[in-house]
Amino acid sequence: MAKGPLVTRSELRRHQKAEEKRLEKEADTVLKQSKKEFKEEEKRIDSFYRKEAKKNQPITKTRSGQNQRSRQMDRFLAKWIVIVLLLLVAVLLMVFFL
Repeated sequence: MAKGPLVTRSELRRHQKAEEKRLEKEADTVLKQSKKEFKEEEKRIDSFYRKEAKKNQPITKTRSGQNQRSRQMDRFLAKWIVIVLLLLVAVLLMVFFL
């Protein structure tokens, strides 16, 4: 027969508290890991949809608007070519006749 109990109540309490602390630490690490994975997944999803939104931007240019702009640029350049040619002719005339 045993003279005393194999495990006292205070030892049981101590073991239970240690076990609870160990379980809390494990739960905290699991929670931190799951939060980290969640953030990474959110970042990946956000990046994907940001790229999709960038690809599918609304069209602001029209063919007629681009054609009109092209015609205006052609007129502008043609005017300046004529002006430069006239100035060049004037300079050549001044060189030959003066």
